[in-house]
Amino acid sequence: MERRTFLKATGLVLTLPATRALAQLGSGRTIRMVVPLPAGTSNDTATRVISAALSPLLGQSIVVDNKAGGAGLIGTMDVVRAKPDGLTLMCGSLSPLAANVAFVKNMPYDPRRDLTPVAGATLTNHVLVVAPSSPIRTFADFIAYARQRSGQVTIGYSTAVVQLQIATISKLAGIELRPVPYRGAPASVTDVMAGVLTATMANPGPTIQQEKSDQLRPLAVTSLKRNPATPDWPAISETLPGFDFPSWNAFVGPVGLPPEQVSRLGTAITQALKQIDVVQRLGNEATLPLIMGPDELKAYIEAEVAKYVQLAKESDIQAE
Repeated sequence: MERRTFLKATGLVLTLPATRALAQLGSGRTIRMVVPLPAGTSNDTATRVISAALSPLLGQSIVVDNKAGGAGLIGTMDVVRAKPDGLTLMCGSLSPLAANVAFVKNMPYDPRRDLTPVAGATLTNHVLVVAPSSPIRTFADFIAYARQRSGQVTIGYSTAVVQLQIATISKLAGIELRPVPYRGAPASVTDVMAGVLTATMANPGPTIQQEKSDQLRPLAVTSLKRNPATPDWPAISETLPGFDFPSWNAFVGPVGLPPEQVSRLGTAITQALKQIDVVQRLGNEATLPLIMGPDELKAYIEAEVAKYVQLAKESDIQAE
């Protein structure tokens, strides 16, 4: 499988005739865009940025509907059960769209079979953070600190993917961390600031501002290479070679979404992602556009499912 780290985004202003053509095909009815994670997550922020640009292209209002819980299952099942009329879509992260197959026992849906791939959305990474008051100043310090306090170093997670990241760090570094589950990354970040947690995996966009205001100390990012938006933050792979966990979001709809709807929606999403202001706003969150059509997204989801099933098996993580 081709490993995606960071894609080069090209700003492109959509021409007026193309905008009119897409809008004329719309029903004018409101689209409900489900986000299966809480407000404030990178998934939510990216969805709102893209939806703002997408709405005028389609000639339809878009309402973002946060349905958090169950590792993304609650929001995803809402979309699985929806009528395939193009009025209910989801911008989901890789957990409900791929990794949960490896981590959730008796999954009520299969992302490869029960959803219609529409288009890619965004690509970014997580960042390991601690409080500024922490004695841990580097990722190497983090490993040494955890090695001296086996099983005592708490680290928050809110998705199965982050849970696997923690397990992989533990395995590669030969340490034992104590993972603590949360409903969303913002809550775990708050507890790190308050000294309740030792560390957590945070979204990079908010972390940029929290570092500037001396609220968090970033240690390292989860992508194979450094994020170009945060070049001073090292990659975990620089200490633990081969560690590679980029984060991505994508747009999907219910199974049975008509091909003409998929084409129209996918085209509009891709055009929205190429607009200069969208590229800039995503860049402010250390996030890049993920340009993918429905066929490429379908293949990517299938490859990511296979990847996480294999990684979970290697890490001896059982579905729960």
